[in-house]
Amino acid sequence: MNVIYLLRHSVIFCLSLFSIITFAQDKPTVDTLLQVYKSPQCGCCVKWVDHIEQAGFTTQVINTNALAEIKTQFAIAPKQRSCHTAVSQQGYVFEGHIPAKVIKRFLQEQPDNAIGLSVAGMPVGSPGMEVENNFMPYQVILLMKDGTTQTYAKIDSAKQQF
Repeated sequence: MNVIYLLRHSVIFCLSLFSIITFAQDKPTVDTLLQVYKSPQCGCCVKWVDHIEQAGFTTQVINTNALAEIKTQFAIAPKQRSCHTAVSQQGYVFEGHIPAKVIKRFLQEQPDNAIGLSVAGMPVGSPGMEVENNFMPYQVILLMKDGTTQTYAKIDSAKQQF
């Protein structure tokens, strides 16, 4: 009886351990909570938040009329600004209509000396800026701590965003 008892409990323990290991591997490897600062009236920001949430991010939306101050606080240069600013729990900034898959890649890579990413302006066809089948190619810019920038990703078609 003791052998059967031990065998049964050993199997249960192994299955439990396997479940825990499998669950840990399924957990996201990136920081998935974003605080999104936006104007209370901005509809495209709402659409971008929907895009981000559909990709698995959790958002905390903060409606504010002090967006310029927020952007200055997070060291986003005027020429890199857009309509909304998202901030990860780690302090990375994501300015504008950046595709979720590019943000996920950035959070996995965490480039040295980077503060985040930007899609300046509001390119037609970018996530949240969809207008029928219109699309305007754009670049996702890597923002560095020293104020310099470089191209992080080129988005040449609507399909590349997803």
